[in-house]
Amino acid sequence: MPAQPAPDVTDAPQPAAPRTGARLLVKTLEGLGVEVIFGYPGGAIMPVYDALPGSALKHILVRHEQGAAFAADAYGRMTGRAGVCMATSGPGATNLITGIANAYMDSVPMVAITGQVASGLMGTDAFQEIDIFGLTLPVVKHSVILRDPAEIPEKVAEAFRIAESGRPGPVLIDLPKDVAQAEIAAPLDHPRRPWPKPGAPDAASIETANAIIARAEKPLLYIGGGVSRAGAVETLRALAARAAIPAVATLQGLGCLPTEHDDFIGMLGMHGLKAANLAVQESDLLICCGARFDDRATGQLETFAPNASVIHIDGDHAEIGKLRRADAAITGDLVTALERLAPQRPSIDAWRGHVAALKREHALSYDAPGRGVYAPAFLKKLSEAAGDSFVAACDVGQHQMWVAQHCRFSRPQAHLTSGGLGAMGYGLPAGIGAQMAAPDATVVTVSGDGSIMMNIQELATLRRYRTPLKIVLLDNSTLGLVRQWQELFFEENFSEVDLFDNPDFAEVAEAFGVEAFTVARRDETDAAIDRILNTRGSILAHVRIDPMENVWPLVPPGRSNAEMMEA
Repeated sequence: MPAQPAPDVTDAPQPAAPRTGARLLVKTLEGLGVEVIFGYPGGAIMPVYDALPGSALKHILVRHEQGAAFAADAYGRMTGRAGVCMATSGPGATNLITGIANAYMDSVPMVAITGQVASGLMGTDAFQEIDIFGLTLPVVKHSVILRDPAEIPEKVAEAFRIAESGRPGPVLIDLPKDVAQAEIAAPLDHPRRPWPKPGAPDAASIETANAIIARAEKPLLYIGGGVSRAGAVETLRALAARAAIPAVATLQGLGCLPTEHDDFIGMLGMHGLKAANLAVQESDLLICCGARFDDRATGQLETFAPNASVIHIDGDHAEIGKLRRADAAITGDLVTALERLAPQRPSIDAWRGHVAALKREHALSYDAPGRGVYAPAFLKKLSEAAGDSFVAACDVGQHQMWVAQHCRFSRPQAHLTSGGLGAMGYGLPAGIGAQMAAPDATVVTVSGDGSIMMNIQELATLRRYRTPLKIVLLDNSTLGLVRQWQELFFEENFSEVDLFDNPDFAEVAEAFGVEAFTVARRDETDAAIDRILNTRGSILAHVRIDPMENVWPLVPPGRSNAEMMEA
């Protein structure tokens, strides 16, 4: 007698899954418009993972929780909405902390969800119990421990509101396992975006600012990452067009004005362009938009723009006067503030002409000697060839500064980098997060042989989801920026920077199932860029460069931006 087929149970009535705290959390996330979560499962967070199948949420399984946080960070930068990462208690939660701190330093909206041991075990040193609430207090905008499943919709919605509104930042949600497992009858109506806008800026402050602008003979726009975070990029561009004021940007402000904009001089600061630093030092007015006078931008603060008045426009009142006294302070909605600036002043054509002459005189050169690949020229050509779809997800080191100095950026979302924290290992998971947020963009992770090893396991994530990320790995077999400082400031006492025993990174990538090839000569540059950009899937270009190449210019630590060292 032939074997009977197994009964088809797919059409049989299925008992309704109990409404647990974990399922309520998933439904709340769906209601808030969350589409992607980056995470890694474990014991305490397992009830939430049990609730994920069948939901509308796309979960990306990373291979290290730090990768989840960095990917969520990049997702937040690309979309303006909170990137979401999730991990279990104990080591899972602590592995998120670097990424949470990164988002905090760069004002990126993020919600980090951590599992926690059951409520009755909290405070007993239970297995995988860590006080993640306490550990992250210095690097989050807000934290909450969910004590009652009934409060999940309200508390989670509040977490997203806080993460995304005002000055964005990360929010931690800690979920004890018993709360996640508890059954609850709760409504499924959840608050939706958008959140209320920030308050309007003070009219008197704007009037004062306009009066200062009217007197200025050498004004300069000083653009920071806050412009992008506030959704004020188009308004800033409109101000630049009607005011015709030269502009510089911080590392995080790059792309707010397109790189090729006539009045854009370039990045200022420690590795800023010489023309930009000189223009700042000569200016008589800085119109600071969403920047915080960071030490890497200002150099020795006492000598920074010594003859300039300051108009400081920022969404965070705490930044006003923190490092530099403002002659006019405008807080609140940056869009409204920039719209109401109405520069009416005598012609500054002489100043604009002088700034243009500085740009020509100190233009970057790409005629480096030798036959090896010259990294700045390679990156410049790559970004130009990729066009407006180009997005650089950059790691930390010399390559980070070369990207900032030499790449073309059409918008701020085209430049993703760990600014305030300077976290090596950011680039690869950030590239994955950026590609998930913008599937049609040409996302290129630019990394170094030191940085790539920090999170190289995420090549497995790249492969699993067939993410078409391009990776340019600049390999100088050394920790380049540390080596450069040891050369210049530590009498060439090269200590623990030699990475002579690197693996063959092309072979490593191929072992993960990622296409790869090696570039070693300058005459291979054009073909390499063509292959990178025209490969449909992911690809890694292992680019060998001179280990003694330095980043120029450089402002020595503790010195004025006018005292730049050059090659």
